[in-house]
Amino acid sequence: MKRIIFAISTIALMASCCNKTAPAIDRANFDESVALNEDFYQYATGGWQAKNPLKPEFSRYGTFDVLRENNEIRLNELFSAMTEQETEKGSVEQKIADLYTMGLDEVRLNKEGLAPVQGDLEAISQIVGKESLSALLARLHTETGNPLFSVGVSADLLNSTMNTLYVEQSGLGMGNRDYYLDEENESKRQGYVKWLTAAFSLAGIDNADKAAEDVLSFEKKMAEAFRSRVQLRDVTANYNPMSRADFVARYDAIDWDIYFKALGLGEFENLVVGQPEVLDKVNEMIKSEPISDIKNYLKAGYLSRAAGFLSDDIYAAHFEFFGRTMSGQQEMRPRWKRAMAIPNGLLGEAVGEIYVKKYFPESDKQRMTEMVKNLQTALGQHIDALEWMSDATKAKAHEKLASFTVKIGYPDKWKDYSSLEIDPAVSYWENMKRASAWYTADNISKMGKEVDRTEWFMSPQTVNAYYNPTTNEICFPAAILQPPFYNSTADDAVNYGAIGVVIGHEMTHGFDDQGRNFDKDGNMNNWWTDEDAAAFKAKTDVLVEQFNKVEILPATDERPAIMADGALSLGENIADQGGLRVAYTAFRNSLQGVEPEAIDGFSADQRFYLSYATIWGQNIRDEEAARLTKTDVHSLGKNRVNVTLRNIDTFHKAFGITEGAMFLPEEERIIIW
Repeated sequence: MKRIIFAISTIALMASCCNKTAPAIDRANFDESVALNEDFYQYATGGWQAKNPLKPEFSRYGTFDVLRENNEIRLNELFSAMTEQETEKGSVEQKIADLYTMGLDEVRLNKEGLAPVQGDLEAISQIVGKESLSALLARLHTETGNPLFSVGVSADLLNSTMNTLYVEQSGLGMGNRDYYLDEENESKRQGYVKWLTAAFSLAGIDNADKAAEDVLSFEKKMAEAFRSRVQLRDVTANYNPMSRADFVARYDAIDWDIYFKALGLGEFENLVVGQPEVLDKVNEMIKSEPISDIKNYLKAGYLSRAAGFLSDDIYAAHFEFFGRTMSGQQEMRPRWKRAMAIPNGLLGEAVGEIYVKKYFPESDKQRMTEMVKNLQTALGQHIDALEWMSDATKAKAHEKLASFTVKIGYPDKWKDYSSLEIDPAVSYWENMKRASAWYTADNISKMGKEVDRTEWFMSPQTVNAYYNPTTNEICFPAAILQPPFYNSTADDAVNYGAIGVVIGHEMTHGFDDQGRNFDKDGNMNNWWTDEDAAAFKAKTDVLVEQFNKVEILPATDERPAIMADGALSLGENIADQGGLRVAYTAFRNSLQGVEPEAIDGFSADQRFYLSYATIWGQNIRDEEAARLTKTDVHSLGKNRVNVTLRNIDTFHKAFGITEGAMFLPEEERIIIW
C-alpha cells in the first residue's frame, strides 16, 4: 500500500527494556590509532567494533543490535512467565503465550512437516481460469503475501484526510528487480533456484528443478517491467488515479468483481495505481504465460512466506539462500529468538502497553517534548537563513513546520486485538494466516473512511522514529529514549548529538526530496516557486554525486566495484545532514551563551559530533553491505558519519580539520537545510 514512512533506520528494533547507565562518551570505543581527520567514523567507533565482532547469526551488528539483544532476553523472560500462568481465553496474555509456545515447539513443527501448507498448495493447483485465479489471488493477498501485485488502503495523497485504495508493483521473490537483471547477480539467481527446488521437493511438487527454473524465468519477465528503487521514490510519478471502471477494463486478466468482493471491498468509484505499465505487463503475462508457470510462481511465493513457520528442513533451505547467500549470515537465529519476535510483532501495541507501564518514565516524555520544541525553533531559524529560498516559499515552509503533529512515547488509544483469534489447536502457520487476514481486514475496512490520525505505525518498544508526510507528523516511540540515543545522566552535547539529531532528522524529512511535495495538511501539493525548486534540485544533485563517489566494496573477478547509490539514499542523506545542523543549532541555543567546560578532554562541540558517530557504530558482512546498497534508502553507517560530516562547517571547526580525507573545501560543502 502507499504508506510513506521515513524512519531513522531500516532496522526497527525492539527496546532493551532497561536503562543501565553507561559512560556517555567512552574512549574505549575509540580507535585512536586512526587520525580523526582521515576517518572520523573509525576513530569514534573502531574500539567498539573491535569489542563487538560479528556473531554468526548476524549479517550486521551495531549499537542498535545491542539494544535488540538485551530486549530479546527480557521479552523472553516476560513471555516465558506468561506460558507458566493460567491465562484467560481471548486475553492478550493467552495470545502471546500460545504464539510463543507454538514457535518454540520444535517437536510439533517437525512432526507436522509441510502438512499445514498442502491444502493451499492443492488449491493453487486447482486454478483453471480467470474466476478461480481471481478468487484465490484475493485469498493469498489476504493471508500470505502479495503475488503479482499488492493492494492496500492508505491516505489519499491528494486528499490526506480520506483513505483510498492503492494497487502497486509487487511479487518478486528476491525483492529487488536488480537481482534478476544484473549480470553480476547470476550466483544469487542460481541460489534462488536452488532454494525453490528444495522447497518444491519438500512439498512433493513434481519436476521440482524445472518448476524452479520456470519460476525464475517468470519473475525475470516481471522484473523487466518493474520500476527501480530510485524511480519508486518519485511520489508524483507513482500516484496515478483511475476510475474503477477504467481499471477493470484495462487490467482484464483478473475478474476484479470477484477479487474485490473476496478481499472484503464494497462498492467504490476510484483507486490509485502506482505503476500502471507494470500492471500492464502482469496483465499480459497472466493471459500469455502457461497456467502451470503461474501456479508454480504462486506456490513459490507461498512457500517462501510459510517456511519460517514449518519444519526445520524447509526453514534450513530457506535460510541457506535468504540468510547465508543474500546477507552473509553464518547461522540462523536461535529458535527462541524467532519465536519471541512473532507475538512481539503481531501484538506489538499490547506488548508496548506493558512496556511503557514498566519502563517509560513520564519525565522522559516531558524532556523529549522540550527538545522537540527546541528543534522546531532551530529549524525555523535555518529556514529563515536560507539564501537560495524565496520569502514566499519560506512562508509556506514555516506553515508546515508549525503544523507538525508530534507523537512521543505511546499512543493515546491502544489497538484492540480482541477479535484476533490465536488457537493452539491448529498449526502455527494457520495461526499466522489468520493473523494476516485479521490485519488485512482491518486495513480494508478503512476504505473510503477518514484517516485516523491517532494511529501509530511503530510500537512503543521499537527503537526507531519516523515522519509521515500525509499526516505531517513526527513520531518517537518510547524505546528511542535510552542510551546511546538519550541518556538522562549525560550532558546536553551528548543528547543533542544523538536523540537531538534523530528529532532533527525526522523533521527534515518533511522537507527532503519526497517530503517537500506535501503541504502542511499532508496533501501532495507543490508549494514551491519554480526557481526555488530548481535551486533545491541543483543542491541535491551535488549531494547525490558526493555519495555516488563512495566505494562500498572493491571490484572482484566476479563483479565491478560496488558504489554507494546517492539517488536511492538522497532523502535519508538530506535528513541526516539537516538533522545534524538543526540539532547543533538547538544545542547552541540551549546554552544561552554559556560555554560548557570540556569533559574528558573534549569540548562540548566535539562531544556533540562524537555522540552522533557513536550511534552508527557497526560491523557488517560484505554480502549485507552489497544487499543494503541495492535495496536500502539509508546509507551505511560509516557514510552517514563521514560523508555527512564533511559538509558541516562546525564539524571542521570543532576538530580543527584543515586537511585529510575528512576535509572538504568550504566552497565544495553543500548545505541544504
